Amino acid sequence: MPAKNSRKIFAPNSYYHIYNRGVEKRTIFLEDIDYNVFLSYIQTYILPKDEKTLNYIISDPKAEWKEKNKAIKLLRLNNFFKSLSLISYALMPNHFHFLVKQKEENIIDRFMNSFCTRYSMYFNKKYKRIGTLFQGVYKAVLVDSDEQLHHLSRYIHRNPLPLLQGEALRS
Repeated sequence: MPAKNSRKIFAPNSYYHIYNRGVEKRTIFLEDIDYNVFLSYIQTYILPKDEKTLNYIISDPKAEWKEKNKAIKLLRLNNFFKSLSLISYALMPNHFHFLVKQKEENIIDRFMNSFCTRYSMYFNKKYKRIGTLFQGVYKAVLVDSDEQLHHLSRYIHRNPLPLLQGEALRS
């Protein structure tokens, strides 16, 4: 029997709550820079790709090889700007939540596979570890009512509050 909320078929023009946590509930953000890298990867996948500038860098004879190599990698990277919208998110030390709207069928699976693989590779390289970072396949819940959408948005935005309140008490 498949795990709860591990859907594999995603309907077009639908909202989904996507979430996952570190394997064995481990911390997936050890330093502030890890949060920043995670968010920069989201931007790379969700915001429009500036192909004109990237192609210019590649064709510029004055550009250094490192800059050209980075531009080539960014051009090859999947981009989901036209097919997926990130509505809200919460990043916690050991897990994350996304509220997304999928515009085309089954884009979420491609996005999450690309995204989680990329972040895992960054994390494992940085912290000299091997193996999976996330606890199994991400979970996804179809949001099928306005009431559920509002509740989920509130839940995602309030998720970090106990953590922040705990830090305030320690200060």
